Amino acid sequence: MPSSDSPESGSSGEAGTVPLRGAASVKPRRTRAEDLRLQLADEIVRGVLSPGTALDEIGIATRFGVSRTPVREALRQLSSSGLVELRPHRGAVVTRLSEERLMEMFVAMAELEAVCAGLAAQNMTAAERRELESVHRALCDLVAAGDQLRYAELNEVFHGTLYRGAHNDYLAELTFATRSRLTPFRRAQFRTIGRLGESYEEHDRVVQAILRGDRLTAQQEMRAHIGIVKNSFDRYAEAL
Repeated sequence: MPSSDSPESGSSGEAGTVPLRGAASVKPRRTRAEDLRLQLADEIVRGVLSPGTALDEIGIATRFGVSRTPVREALRQLSSSGLVELRPHRGAVVTRLSEERLMEMFVAMAELEAVCAGLAAQNMTAAERRELESVHRALCDLVAAGDQLRYAELNEVFHGTLYRGAHNDYLAELTFATRSRLTPFRRAQFRTIGRLGESYEEHDRVVQAILRGDRLTAQQEMRAHIGIVKNSFDRYAEAL
């Protein structure tokens, strides 16, 4: 199983990973700035970069072998998540997101995703339902392999499939934007023991409701799923 401390580890083709096919092989398309955001956010969430730590653009660029442009964008994205404070003429510093703010973000995320799941149950085409099932099966394989990194990556594909399946572009934009802010916290949940299997079972209840065209149950199950994600992150944070 790839180390949970190394977001860049476990790339496709390495030993121990599960080969994926078709739609399930698609990874979220991320820019270098987004990759940097995820790695820095992971270090902040794990406490490697503690509140008050100054984030020097040149130092980060040197460490990751990139120009300062993606570093600036990554820091801007981290600022929108509340993990970094951008101080005019003084650079960026790690901050601490308040529990109240984090709860507000998860409540909004739960409602947005619930609406997406409900509309997906109503609007998904036959081809989109098959794609959803394909991704869902691949997640099952990753649970069996205990592959946290690949599961976290494909989990993004799974949820993105639902957003698009709602067939409401504006709703999808809002949901993707909110998810982006919460990504560091959502990914951290998979470090708690047994969380991969729990996540898959929660997904399964959503998927089955969508395949039945049961809009209300799909909404309820997705809302419950996001609530459990928040609780799982809280357990992880307390353990730290």
